[in-house]
Amino acid sequence: MPIRLLAPHAGCSPGHSTGFSRRTALRLAGGGALGAFALGATTACGEEPLQAPDPLAAQVTSAKADAAAATAAIALAPQRQGALSTIAAERTAHAEALQAEIDRVIGVYGDGTTPVPRTRAAVTPSGAGAPGGPTGTPVPPTTPIGVEQLRDQLARSRQSAADLSRQLSGFRAGLLASISASCATEVGVLLA
Repeated sequence: MPIRLLAPHAGCSPGHSTGFSRRTALRLAGGGALGAFALGATTACGEEPLQAPDPLAAQVTSAKADAAAATAAIALAPQRQGALSTIAAERTAHAEALQAEIDRVIGVYGDGTTPVPRTRAAVTPSGAGAPGGPTGTPVPPTTPIGVEQLRDQLARSRQSAADLSRQLSGFRAGLLASISASCATEVGVLLA
């Protein structure tokens, strides 16, 4: 005699059981597995994956550091204030243009805010880019650097922008090539 899991309802025939049939149990198990899979997929989609930092971010840091160094260098070379002020203004404009491109790629929400993607820490190869603190932000110079040091720093920035422009394409490559040419002009003409 089979064991009944549930007692029959009133009005049901004595041979009819309200217990689960094997088919019903399999349907419920399959539906449960599908539901667990869907819940897992939904949970995984809700969490943003870590992304590599935008390759232009290091260029923004470099441009800001160059602008700060040019401004600080005026204290050591006041006779070159015009050229150093021009370099600081150009490198600030470079940082703004690069940041605008990064923001364009990230996009803007309907309310005007921009998303903040989760990124891994940027690793700058030694000798490339600008000096940075532990968070990658430019370290303000504690003492002004001389014109020669600024020239070397701008030459590294020029080379870094040129190297990255070869790796990218389209507008970004053109923007970096333009910045590289501007840095070359700053080194070869304004600081000559």
